[in-house]
Formats: sequence, C-alpha cells, structure tokens
Amino acid sequence: MVFKRVLGTFGVGGPSVDTVLASPVCRPGEQLAGEVRIKAAEYDVEIQRVTLALATVVEVEGGDRERTGGLEFLRVDVSGPFKLPREQDRIIPFRLGVPWEIPLTEVHGQHLHGMAMGVRTELAVAKAVDKGDLDPFGVAPLPSQQRVLDAFAELGFMFKSADVEYGQIAGLHQELPFYQEIEFYPPPAYQGRVNEVELTFVASPYGLAVVLEADKRGGMFTSGSDVFGRFQVSHEEAEQLDWAAEISGWMEAVAERHAAAFQQGHAPYGHAPYGQPQYGQPPYGQPQYGHPQYGHPPHGHHRGSGGPGWGAVAAAGVAGVAAGMVADEIFEEIFDGDEDEGDED
Repeated sequence: MVFKRVLGTFGVGGPSVDTVLASPVCRPGEQLAGEVRIKAAEYDVEIQRVTLALATVVEVEGGDRERTGGLEFLRVDVSGPFKLPREQDRIIPFRLGVPWEIPLTEVHGQHLHGMAMGVRTELAVAKAVDKGDLDPFGVAPLPSQQRVLDAFAELGFMFKSADVEYGQIAGLHQELPFYQEIEFYPPPAYQGRVNEVELTFVASPYGLAVVLEADKRGGMFTSGSDVFGRFQVSHEEAEQLDWAAEISGWMEAVAERHAAAFQQGHAPYGHAPYGQPQYGQPPYGQPQYGHPQYGHPPHGHHRGSGGPGWGAVAAAGVAGVAAGMVADEIFEEIFDGDEDEGDED
C-alpha cells in the first residue's frame, strides 16, 4: 500500500516522496523494511536528510483531565545529504528496528479498536522540512504474547478496547515513555464482581512482563477498587505456561478477597512495589523471572516516577503533550485519512 503526498512546502514542481513497506505487519523486536522513493523536482535539489519516524496515539491523564494526541517515539535518519538532480528519481532502501515495547494493533489479523500506528517520512531541503507521508502499519503479537491473549479468549473474556497511556510502570524498566492497556470484559462467572480487566505487556529481548489490573465493583456499603497482578517470565517460559490456569487463579483471588486486603502496605507513588528495583536500577534484561505477584498498583497511577505532571504536559503547548509530539491536526490528518490522498497497489 503506497500513500503519496506532494511536498507542498517546496512549492509547485518540487520533490515528492512515496514510502513503500515490504510488509504491512511486523512484530515487536523485528525490523520494518521498505523503500523511500523520492521523485525528482523540476529543478536540482540539495537534500539534507531523509528521516523516518514511528508514531502512535497516546493518552495523558492528569487529575480529572485527559488529553489524546500523536506521539513520535522513534526517529531514524535513513539518508544524509545528497544532491537530487532534476528529473532523476532516487530510491532509498531501509530496515528500521521496531522497539520490543511497541504496542500491538492487531490479534489474529483483527484490528484492535482504539489503536493506530504509522511510519512517517520527512524530507529536509534547504532548512525547510516537510513531514511527508505517513504509512499505517500493523503490529502483531509475539508468540509469547499470543499465548496470553489466547488464554483470555479461552476463559471467555470479551475484548473491549485498547489504548496507550503516557507514563511508565513502577518497578519495570521501560525504554518507551508509554505502555499499552488492552481492556476486556470479564467472563460471566465474574460479572457483577469485576467491571473489567486490563492487560499490559512489557517485552524485551530477554523476557516478558505481563501486568493485570482488575477494576472491582463496589457494593452497597463498599467502594470499588483496583487489584493488580504481575507475571515475569522468559519468552520460552511464556510459551509453555498454562496461562488459562494462571489467569483463572488470579481472577478467583480478585473476586474473593476483600478490597482492603489488597490495599495494606500500599507503596507511595514513585516507590517500587513487590520488592522490584526502582527506576535507574538494573535494566529489564536482568529481572528475576518467576511466579505471579499480587498487590500494589504497578502504574504509579498511571505514570509512576517516569511521567510528567499535568502542568509539564500542558506546558508543551497545543502542538503536543510532550517533546516530539505530532501536532493534533497533523495527527488527525494522518490517521483519519486525507480525501486527497489515495491508496495505490
């Protein structure tokens, strides 16, 4: 699929760019391959650089306010300066490493509602930068992640939605400034006791952290509460583990324990629960894999010590919620689609 956009910044007769992906779907830790095809202008052009950027939709929470915008989370120059003679096109092949923590956008070929992912091409010419085209692509689960998702389906969970939250999870080393939440309605056996369950993956080359959050229903005389669990295993262990049994056992504990039992010993924001390392401690490549853990909120709710306060976010301005944000109007144009942009096979 090719999305072509004439670079209006450079005027009529200026260069244009197509980005062609070798495959529309990749998995965490793989490479996104393709070609940047630059069509020459009607005059000689000095290209300063060609840059690719990965972008997704991110939600930022602060108090009772929430904002959604586009965030670029990876930028790579695929070419330095070169001269593009008039009427002489150029093709630049690329292989872009995809972060292990990249959010998933599809499962079994089905798009996850609420998710968007794309690679944008930028062309810099004579101090002017045109943000070119952006090609949507899909991210499918790793085999270790797929095993967990299959267990949710086996147990009768129904997919609700998915989103990406700005911030980091307390006690886990993360390379990206956000995490994904995949939300499910609980199976019939737990309805009336649990509102929903949220699933978060934090993957690395060394293993997989699986974080679960259950929103418990409140009763007539009690308020609802959130209950958390976390599993840390290698990818090999994740593919062998009986996730249906593990998740079912955790759900039973969630449904039966009194909410107060989960709130005892709650760690303040910024403190690492479960005896895990604080931020800045040994990276996720060196965890002690093992059994599921229960108890304190893992999300610094929801930023831990890794995310900014709402004031810092608001200070970033209309163009975005943090450094590197794509302007909202550009983001909407990119992901909602332009009427003047067409798909070519």
